Amino acid sequence: MRFLTALFALVLLAAPLSAETTMGDDGLHKTEWMHDTFKDLREDLSEANAEGKRLALVIEQRGCIYCTKMHEEVWPDPEINTMLNEDFFFVQINMFGDVEVTDFDGEVLTEKEMVMKWGVMFTPTVLFLPEEVPEGVTAPRAAVGLVPGALSRGMTLDMLTWVHDRIYENGENFQKYHARMLEQR
Repeated sequence: MRFLTALFALVLLAAPLSAETTMGDDGLHKTEWMHDTFKDLREDLSEANAEGKRLALVIEQRGCIYCTKMHEEVWPDPEINTMLNEDFFFVQINMFGDVEVTDFDGEVLTEKEMVMKWGVMFTPTVLFLPEEVPEGVTAPRAAVGLVPGALSRGMTLDMLTWVHDRIYENGENFQKYHARMLEQR
């Protein structure tokens, strides 16, 4: 009986860590760690900072097999999912969407026009932003990390940690940090 009680408690504790993913009307995956905003990046940065989180933009498209891989295999990992919920403020951008986005430089374009301006060609692409962005700078120029495509669980966890812990400020680029983490595992 103790075993069943312990097992039931473990299942209940693990439930909040699982990533609930649904498919939106736009054909993009929706998760509890994504924030539905007006896509004014300065406002989003301010809100992320107020919550003590790091702003990240994820660019996706309908039918993207690599987006599906991330949503089904990588982001639901309990350790990764906890970081996504507790440490990051993700805003989703539809590569072919028509919703207006206001970049940090003040330019207002539709999602698809903004993605073109930013030169993003692959999905998913994640841009990790610093806590402060100077005036007149675009999101990709301000980003401390830009990740085009799907990553493994380990590499994703390392990227989230590298950004969250500001390891880039110490001069260690992500590839060297990731290699060091692989040696320690």
